[in-house]
Amino acid sequence: MPLFTTDALILRTYQLGEADRIVVFLTSDRGKKRGVANGARRLRSRFAGGLEPLTLVRLAYYERERRDLVRLSYVEPVRSPLMACDGDVLGHVEYFAELIDECAPEADPNTALYRLGAAVVNSLVDAIPVERLARYVEYWILRLQGVYPSLVACHRCGGDPAGGGRIDPVGGGFTCASCATGQGLLLSTESMRFLRAAAATPPGGLRDIELPAHAARELERAHRQMITAHLEKELRSTKVLRAMAKGT
Repeated sequence: MPLFTTDALILRTYQLGEADRIVVFLTSDRGKKRGVANGARRLRSRFAGGLEPLTLVRLAYYERERRDLVRLSYVEPVRSPLMACDGDVLGHVEYFAELIDECAPEADPNTALYRLGAAVVNSLVDAIPVERLARYVEYWILRLQGVYPSLVACHRCGGDPAGGGRIDPVGGGFTCASCATGQGLLLSTESMRFLRAAAATPPGGLRDIELPAHAARELERAHRQMITAHLEKELRSTKVLRAMAKGT
């Protein structure tokens, strides 16, 4: 039974029996895996502090052929968003973890998605504005999934859509303001400016990219509808974020 050692991103855990956990994690080189962490729920577990959602870790696991679950040997935490003390930031941790989990196929290497997940952790720890980070992450995950409409040109006239327009969240493309017929969701000039900057900027550069409140609302609505249409379900964590927003 071979032992694999890799960098990974913890996505979620489930209780198993009285003392164990099933751990879902995204590796840097072998895709998403599910494994058993024996004794992880015990007070003196060797996995303590390493299995929180969206924690970057160095881990080792044993994998047996034709078995769905691997067996974790050790997990060493490297960086965690729990280092951040902002409640709004911590509220987004489950959302980012669930979004990445739902979009990562089992055992299919996806280095771009892993790098994005690692960048999210670093950005949260480094206090990048979480509203901008959320819209950035949604854009890039949808783009990596191949479902984000092209924003280079209007899909009707081919013109430059920098002035805004409308986006169809279920696959109808993006139309500029001149071609828009009222169908789809409005994206203003400010939304387009943010998306174009996000396409060419690492997460650390989000401090210097403006996202006015009205543009953030436009992108949140459009992205959430695209995510729901792509996954054919609503993420559970979005309900938590809505409840948090109502409470502020």
